[in-house]
Amino acid sequence: MKNLKRNIAIVCGGDSSEHDVSMRSAQGLYSFFDKERYNVYIVDVKGMDWRVNLSDGTTTPIDRNDFSFQENGKLVMFDYAYITIHGTPGENGIMQGYFELIHLPYNTSGVLVEAMTFDKFVLNNYLKGFGVSVAESLLIRKGYEELVTDDEIEERIGMPCFVKPAADGSSFGVSKVKNKDQLAPAIRKAMMESDDVMVESFLEGTEITVGCYKTKDKSVVFPITEVVTKNEFFDYDAKYNGQVEEITPARIPEETAERARQITSYIYDILHCNGIIRIDYIISKDQKISMLEINTTPGMTATSFIPQQIRAAGLDIKDVLTEIVENQFL
Repeated sequence: MKNLKRNIAIVCGGDSSEHDVSMRSAQGLYSFFDKERYNVYIVDVKGMDWRVNLSDGTTTPIDRNDFSFQENGKLVMFDYAYITIHGTPGENGIMQGYFELIHLPYNTSGVLVEAMTFDKFVLNNYLKGFGVSVAESLLIRKGYEELVTDDEIEERIGMPCFVKPAADGSSFGVSKVKNKDQLAPAIRKAMMESDDVMVESFLEGTEITVGCYKTKDKSVVFPITEVVTKNEFFDYDAKYNGQVEEITPARIPEETAERARQITSYIYDILHCNGIIRIDYIISKDQKISMLEINTTPGMTATSFIPQQIRAAGLDIKDVLTEIVENQFL
């Protein structure tokens, strides 16, 4: 039976500011996967240097022609890729396009969906057409900053507002701007991460995040997590350095929680998502639910939102990952 085990690549690293966070997610996933059922390898992707970690502590290069490698003189081919890269190239459709070309099944949504969810401005305007509530926003492109004045931003978006990279999978480069004088430095900061910058209206309320996955025979929406931070917003320090309180299940009315679950399932279907996604929302005082963003490669360390929510649902993350993998082979 041993030779019938599927070979799983946990694809991590990437070229964004969150390379190291991705590496931690890979270690989390490696600990979660069913080793009795799968041969699991961690593949670190950095630029054109793609290497697989071997059991003896060494690494060996991946042949990008077919995503194979040599181990003890034998050719090893992968059956499945579990992408856990936060940012480019794993969260914007590039890695997905590569796996499509070599016909290797993977865990995330397809090329178009990944590209759309990576670009927050495109995604918001697309989902708005399906009735999803989102914050007001406008786009500023590098080299064309003069097309949008500070006065226009204040009039259309209002203050305070958020300035963030439009196409980036990380929490870097995000600023909460309270007056016009802070706009120019905030835009410069965001443009260090992305050529396109989104200026977005500030939504006041309770922040929640909801995980979801679907297979051919089931739909699962996890218990909702409430995100409470004393920081100005849920920034990098709040996300990764413990400056946040994460409460699962969220302290919100059940009727609101049910609507949040329904919206999450609805968005999953609109986009034809695959694997686990996580959607962040703001709930206003009048219980209006507005989408903030979609994470198609959510963090998978032991303390990340998704593993927390899986535990709160009374599920075993090992079984969830097995369902996601095997769904591609049904």
